[in-house]
Amino acid sequence: MKLLLFSDLHSNLTAAHRLVTLATSADLVIGAGDFCNFHQGLDSVIAILQAIRCPAVLVPGNHETVEALRAACESWKSAYVLHGQAAAINGIDFYGIGGGIPITPFGPVSYDFSEDQATDLLAGCPMGAVLVSHSPPKGAVDISRRGQSLGSVAIRTTIERRNPRLVVCGHIHDSAGKQAMIGSTPVVNAGLREIVWEL
Repeated sequence: MKLLLFSDLHSNLTAAHRLVTLATSADLVIGAGDFCNFHQGLDSVIAILQAIRCPAVLVPGNHETVEALRAACESWKSAYVLHGQAAAINGIDFYGIGGGIPITPFGPVSYDFSEDQATDLLAGCPMGAVLVSHSPPKGAVDISRRGQSLGSVAIRTTIERRNPRLVVCGHIHDSAGKQAMIGSTPVVNAGLREIVWEL
């Protein structure tokens, strides 16, 4: 299965159009959150992306809520919006968790979750699934330009316990396009690098 991975569009309509074109040669698209900028412009981005015809697995970032993302994707019939949920697509389990984890410094405008909340949301992640998370795991593709490790302990613990076949994330822009391994699990911070991944 050929996957097209991306995150952190932040209302970049040119990049959204490019993704639609690239998706014509993909079997499935994964969007790991932050489609807009702090709740503004979500409908405009999704209006472009919904031209993607293959299945698309999406999670909310910290810039949009899961409710807003589901509402925007209501007419995008091939999209799966996951947050604390799984979906089986072509015989493969996908599990999604969105939002900023741990809680960001951006205040109530940011769609965030504590580590404890994330642990609860991740409890249903199947063994060997593809895990799609807006936030990266602690200690992998999570380094800011100041050298801080900003990832989530709850996400890392889930990876160590559930051994996903792939983790796709975003959120930390300075680590966009980077890859790491946690055990046998590859972790990809997709960003706007439009990464193609053979699963």
